[in-house]
Amino acid sequence: MSEKVANQKVVTFTYSIMDEQGNVQEQSDMPMAYVHGSDDRVIPKIAEAMDGREVGDSIKVSVPPKEGFGEYDESLVFRDKLENVPEEYRELGKEAQFQNEDGQTKTMIVTKIENGEIELDGNHPYAGKTMTFNLNV
Repeated sequence: MSEKVANQKVVTFTYSIMDEQGNVQEQSDMPMAYVHGSDDRVIPKIAEAMDGREVGDSIKVSVPPKEGFGEYDESLVFRDKLENVPEEYRELGKEAQFQNEDGQTKTMIVTKIENGEIELDGNHPYAGKTMTFNLNV
């Protein structure tokens, strides 16, 4: 008797995520687990594609920005003179945490350093992109 993905069942899967050019951007061969139908860590379109699948199934799901990581938001990009930014953040790929008046935090990543200026981006790295998930249940 095979096990099917259904509400309130623990589901484990491995995955890879590919960008629009077919390049693997992320991969996990270590099984991840979630409770189907009640875990908000899984993108709804992914959970929907998993519904009714069986152990051993492979699934390919294309997730557009509005159903996945969101549209790219230019207002989440911060630019300043390099001299105004602490030295520990003056490196591509460095992450910095910012907090607003309400106590909400936002992680921003240094994406560009040139001509004496630095750019930090608060968008998810996959924002504005259609990503393809290859899942193995």
